[in-house]
Amino acid sequence: MISCFSARARLRASCAALALMIGFPAFAADDVPDMPEVVIKEKPTVMERYKLPNTSESITREKLADTVNIIDTEDAVKYMPSLSVRKRNNGDTQAILMTRTWGYNSSARSLVYADDVLISALIANDNTRGGPNWGLVAPEEIERVDMMYGPFSAQHSGNAMGGVLQITTRMPEQQEATLKQTESLQYFSLYNTKDTYRTDQTSATYGNKFNKLSLFLSANTENSFAQPVSMVTNAGSAPAGTTGQIAAVNKIGSPTNIIGAGGLLHTEMQTFKAKAAYDLTSELKLSYLFGFWQNHGRSRVESYLKDASGNATYGTTTTGTSFANANYILEQMRSTHAVSLKSDTKGMWDVEATATHVQYDHDVQKQPRSTTGGLNFTTDGKYAQMDGTNWSTLDGKAIFRPEGVGGAHEASAGVHFDRYILVNTTYNTANWRTESPATGRSTDSRGVTQTTALWAQDVWKLTDTLKFTGGGRYEVWEAFKGFVMSTATSSALAKPSEQTAFSPKGSLSWEFMPQWTVTGSAARSTRFPTVSELYLTTGTGTNTAIANPNLRPERVNSYELAFETTLGEGKTRLSFFQENVTNALISQTTTASTGGTASFVSNVDEIRNRGIEAAASQSNVLFDGFDLSGSLTYVDAEIIRDAAWAGTAQVAGKPVPNIPMWRSTMVASYRPNDEWTLTGAARYQARMSSNMDATDHVNGVYGAFDSFMVLDLRARYKHSENLEAALGVDNVNNCKYWEFHPFPQRTFIAELKVKL
Repeated sequence: MISCFSARARLRASCAALALMIGFPAFAADDVPDMPEVVIKEKPTVMERYKLPNTSESITREKLADTVNIIDTEDAVKYMPSLSVRKRNNGDTQAILMTRTWGYNSSARSLVYADDVLISALIANDNTRGGPNWGLVAPEEIERVDMMYGPFSAQHSGNAMGGVLQITTRMPEQQEATLKQTESLQYFSLYNTKDTYRTDQTSATYGNKFNKLSLFLSANTENSFAQPVSMVTNAGSAPAGTTGQIAAVNKIGSPTNIIGAGGLLHTEMQTFKAKAAYDLTSELKLSYLFGFWQNHGRSRVESYLKDASGNATYGTTTTGTSFANANYILEQMRSTHAVSLKSDTKGMWDVEATATHVQYDHDVQKQPRSTTGGLNFTTDGKYAQMDGTNWSTLDGKAIFRPEGVGGAHEASAGVHFDRYILVNTTYNTANWRTESPATGRSTDSRGVTQTTALWAQDVWKLTDTLKFTGGGRYEVWEAFKGFVMSTATSSALAKPSEQTAFSPKGSLSWEFMPQWTVTGSAARSTRFPTVSELYLTTGTGTNTAIANPNLRPERVNSYELAFETTLGEGKTRLSFFQENVTNALISQTTTASTGGTASFVSNVDEIRNRGIEAAASQSNVLFDGFDLSGSLTYVDAEIIRDAAWAGTAQVAGKPVPNIPMWRSTMVASYRPNDEWTLTGAARYQARMSSNMDATDHVNGVYGAFDSFMVLDLRARYKHSENLEAALGVDNVNNCKYWEFHPFPQRTFIAELKVKL
């Protein structure tokens, strides 16, 4: 609901709220005649429909259009409290969501939904295959984005330990069509690479409602050129007869000289999506979604080495292999289906059922074996194929309101089933560009995981100001058909595994004074290993994954105490949170003999993540049209014990890898009139360690995770409901930083949108 007040009351309420936010005593408002409250009703969110106990933050479509330079859907969350996305370039297929307690390599420790469809790729928990399928949602169809923090709802699995991001998309009530063109230019300079990288994106939507049938179509095509996302390195002296090697070290201080740039990716990506909804009755709706996404990428390399004649060269066989590892072709096609049946009686009972299926129709990454001298690659090579990888989910839910809407009790319950199937084979091939003829398998990874769950939850209003939410989730998890072939002569069939878990949840909320609420929540949850953590072994690209079929599920105890006020035109929240995790599944990355990196996952005995999160937003602060929002997050993430650590240094007492201690955001926007909105925003993140023993102490080098402060600007002009434009600059201060990869530098964005 949105309340509208007089300008005078709004001004004084905003000043009072701001004074409280920054620590000044509150002041008394002058007597102002009471004005009638205007209430605007909106479609309830998933959180509101099921009365979920989580603390949450939201951003609406209009706010996104005013304040955020959006090229890809994941850009929508960049200023939300404690959230960050590892988006290395436009069209990045590995854009991992960071939450307040987990870092970039924890893709399976959060859940991302688009309406009823889970777009998180829970087939993996990493920085590569685990990225959410953001492309299934066109930026133009976003209605709102809600982040629910922590695993405090019984209807969500232990993958929600970091939180649940819910993207709500819109369906038309009448005929509409939009066409949007977005252009961006990035000016980039690093070592000997200096260039301008461009992205062209075209989006179109069409929607209409034909009596009981609603239809929405969206199409998006993106053509992008990325800055280098990897560097080609050489630990020793420059190859004989060459010059151009740049002396450098890696994140632990060991010599890792730079001989070139890799991952200069040219991406051509298309997404098509169709949604249909049919009103079977006034209270029962049947919906169907079909999504198709395809990607063609070509990663090239740039050598800094010169031969005696001054010609560019890849050097020796050893350095040539390093260049070959960063030179590859991607061909990907995926399809998504989802069907749901949902009632909206607002009476004693409501039910819904949802089934989804995601299929890797074609997924190949291919690359040469090495080089043959000069700038020539070998004809033979290898390719990794994931065709046939897929997952399916099935959910049934019911809401029971024995005393009607707003009654003392509101119970909900449901069943859940999911199955994840991994097929990932690496082949040797006589011609890497054509994939044929294949000359044998190099590695092979296969396996299945599935989970069956029952959950129930009851929301009980003990008094008008006191509410208790209690629930539990019971899960049966299985892993089977696991097969790992790491070399042509080494293979193993993994033993089937079965685990069960019960996860109790409880939350008590008290409105101790008008517009002030305190909520205490506690939950136990279990995150089971993904099928890739168990079985994936690969040998293409710059990273090699090593399987571990003997991983145990991680058990999590989560706690939060949150204070929240809705004074003024916005809200302010202060949360104290803690997670204790046993058997934590932590991934480590080391330098591989091939010149790339190798990653492996192991169980860590116990870790603890605890901290404080402050978030505030106010509209019309000090004067009409000026809005402020911001957040500050502190996390003390510590390894408590790990008796199995095989390194040379003790890890107890060290920080948990990939979790920054400090993060903050600030967004200020001003609307001088109905046509213009001007926005300035800032994002800060502290450096973080990525090694278990915290030996990575060198900043500003390939593989490091640096601190950064990035400033963004945006100006939006809305000529009418049918025509608008925007200009923006991301990283206007041209901060040069590494999040393992070199991240984008100053980038200019222009948008033009026409609505018919």
